[in-house]
Amino acid sequence: MTKFREYHRNIKIRIAQIFLSDMLAGAIFPFMAIYFASYFGASLTGFLLILNIVVGMIVGLYGGYYADRVGRKKLMVIAGTIRMVAFFLMAFANSPLYFSPELTFVMALLINASFGLDGPAADAMIIDISKPKERKGVYALIYWSFNLAFAIGGVIGALSFKNHLFELLIVLAAFSIISNILVIFLIKETLTTPDTSIQKGVLRSMLKSYKEVAVDKLFLYFILANLLIQSLENQLENYIGVRLNEEMPTQSLFSLDVSGVEMLGFLKTENTLLVVLLTVFVTKWVSKLNESKAYLNSIIIFTIGYVAISYFNNIWLLFIFMIVATIGELMRVPIQSDYMASIPSDEKRSSYMAVYGMVFNGSMMLASFFVTLGAYLNKELMSLLILLCGVVSIGISKKILPELQERRTAAAEAASTK
Repeated sequence: MTKFREYHRNIKIRIAQIFLSDMLAGAIFPFMAIYFASYFGASLTGFLLILNIVVGMIVGLYGGYYADRVGRKKLMVIAGTIRMVAFFLMAFANSPLYFSPELTFVMALLINASFGLDGPAADAMIIDISKPKERKGVYALIYWSFNLAFAIGGVIGALSFKNHLFELLIVLAAFSIISNILVIFLIKETLTTPDTSIQKGVLRSMLKSYKEVAVDKLFLYFILANLLIQSLENQLENYIGVRLNEEMPTQSLFSLDVSGVEMLGFLKTENTLLVVLLTVFVTKWVSKLNESKAYLNSIIIFTIGYVAISYFNNIWLLFIFMIVATIGELMRVPIQSDYMASIPSDEKRSSYMAVYGMVFNGSMMLASFFVTLGAYLNKELMSLLILLCGVVSIGISKKILPELQERRTAAAEAASTK
């Protein structure tokens, strides 16, 4: 594996910026549903959260289109500036001088949209300047950074969101300034031939651009397989969380009485800690294995873990199968990201990454649908449906792996000639 000091400077700065941005997100967004529900009611809050997702998806598509034309850095600077201003205005809307849940929601919407705006650009930038042989290591490090940052942000938010929201938002605004400084002064543009012409008929041009992406059958199969497998992980906060709350009897854990809700918190913490502690070791181990077999085995292991978690109520079995699921996750993510990096052409990278970014939103919607199904079906049938998602993902992945390998080899050869 390539050592960290040998990575391109943009990669190093981007990892630091990811850490700051995701720590901000982890400190604020997991608690916003509670905040809005207390002022707007649960039904309206559900609509507002769906609106948040839809706006983020639409902005992400625009971000992907423009990042392939005006440059990666420019989009990152614009998005970072929007975030910084929005955090300050959100702080003002929750200050001793002024209080407005409505303004808070609008600012939360802008912050979420800003992540959609620069996400495809930042992802494309990593592909632009990373070498094929080092990408698994880069993506493993990014994944580790994301989980550690989100965990730290979650602790900060849990301790301060309820009673010190104004002070928390001021700190987050200050952190967003530091994040912007890193991008503006230390990151270099990686789009070598930006399109400086005045764009006319932007929507038509954007639709044409994404139409070209949509005819890439390999990419569409890859998207579907990853959406299905990602939906398994999202079940933890959706169907599995609801089931544990309703079905799991209170059990003793080292003299502590653990209910279903508390067990959900323990499982999420266990997953985060395992990712932080084991990422480097698992990535080194996987790098010595046959890539295709390791990828398929990772999905199988991941599926077994989450199917078991969706079925069992014994706390020790739940802990054990979370270890299984997390090992599958750590095996899969770097290889999956590496494959994804080899699919898009140079001129369409951000557009591809924008569509790929919709996998998470699509998987969240599928996982939310499973909550509704869980109200009508028993846990045996629900576990079978979760298993089916994993099996279909495995089948699709096995089908497209040869072509993925071919495209990855072609991308590596093209990079070596530059």
